[in-house]
Amino acid sequence: MSGTDKRTTSPFGGTVDGRTPTPANRFGVDYAAEAARLGAPVRPIIDAHAHINGARASAIWKQTADAFGVVKVYSQTQLKDASAVRGVLGDAVEFIAIPEYMSEDREKSFTTGFVENLEIWADEYGARCVKHWAAPRMWDVANEFDDPYAIAAIDGAWRRRVADRAAELGMMMMAHIADPDTWFATKYTDAGVYGSKNEQYDRLERMLEAYDMPWLIAHMLGSPEDLTRIADIMRRHPKIILDTSATKWQVRELSKHTNAEFVALFTEFEGRILFGSDIVSSDEHLRPSDPDSPRFGVQLASSEAEAYDLYASRYWALRTMFETDYEGESNIADPDLMMVEPDRYNAMSAPMLRGRTLPDEMLRVLYGDAAEATMQAWFDSHR
Repeated sequence: MSGTDKRTTSPFGGTVDGRTPTPANRFGVDYAAEAARLGAPVRPIIDAHAHINGARASAIWKQTADAFGVVKVYSQTQLKDASAVRGVLGDAVEFIAIPEYMSEDREKSFTTGFVENLEIWADEYGARCVKHWAAPRMWDVANEFDDPYAIAAIDGAWRRRVADRAAELGMMMMAHIADPDTWFATKYTDAGVYGSKNEQYDRLERMLEAYDMPWLIAHMLGSPEDLTRIADIMRRHPKIILDTSATKWQVRELSKHTNAEFVALFTEFEGRILFGSDIVSSDEHLRPSDPDSPRFGVQLASSEAEAYDLYASRYWALRTMFETDYEGESNIADPDLMMVEPDRYNAMSAPMLRGRTLPDEMLRVLYGDAAEATMQAWFDSHR
């Protein structure tokens, strides 16, 4: 099949096999067959943003990665899982240092424990990037502590201590800033607790001015809804690079922009936008969990087959958005729709997914050239 044929053929042509729809596979397609139909990407893909955990689950993630042409991942892996993940993935994984989110001593995990673990991440696992998870949800955790701002805010005192130590170890920075506009309209209506969306960026810019190294800002700067905001901050801060992770969010919001707006942003900042999925793999996905107390707050998958579909769905959606001219509902259910308009949507509803048919030259940069020139170059030069 030629490249032109691939991009003009319906993404679901000939692959629907009557499976029971799930949130990760609303159309019951065979994702392995879909990957084969898409064919190899224009260059091997580097996933700059994922969370690969669990020895068995990481092997299933590897199957999906192989199918969709993903050859390398920058993973925010739990420290306890890092050795097992490296044993499965070898040189295909680079680690990004993160706190021990599941620790029973949560205050220590975000403060002294995180600072101490940075040396382990750097020396034993070669990590040369540290993640600051500064989503507004962090205030729900930090309000348990004596000084919430020091831990929750991206420019808080403990964030700076982590950043200081990371800089000593030759690490670049990564940050999750803000959350979807849909969440500020529903979950974060109390600005006295969470702040406004604009405040998240004011704090970020203070850190950008204080720490002179590359900053990977996840999820399209946390603002795929507002391309003007992205462009303004990117122009003023050349050290920023972005990733396209949080697939459901990106599909929903990026698909709303015109093709001209979308292409203009990706053209102006070509080389500073990296492919990322935000896939989270876990051995908890391979078996049913307690329905009254599911891991991570929701049971995303409960078998190897469901885990495969969960991980594959993100790569299918992103490649379809970037490579094809598909225009229709997303393959992934998006609960944000029901959150905002419960009378109109249900738990299996999905937004439009609008394919962009990006030219091969742009895809090569997005799929890997940009990551090699930014993140991998930093990792290699600081080891």
